[in-house]
Amino acid sequence: MPKQATMTVKLRAALNKAVNGGSSFREVERETGIVRQSLMPFARGEQTLRLDKANLLAEYFELELTTKWKGRK
Repeated sequence: MPKQATMTVKLRAALNKAVNGGSSFREVERETGIVRQSLMPFARGEQTLRLDKANLLAEYFELELTTKWKGRK
């Protein structure tokens, strides 16, 4: 069974798609409040984001976290 992409992978992909599609890091910074000095290394895979910043980025890209976890018996 293939593993699903993590939240970090999906956020990084959305950010890179936006930047490669014509948005700028400055624009994402203005809209989210996350400084470019955090966004750029995150986009390159060099560092992670704090959870509160990841939440802001997910809201900006209108991403949702869903679960298929059924718990332990």
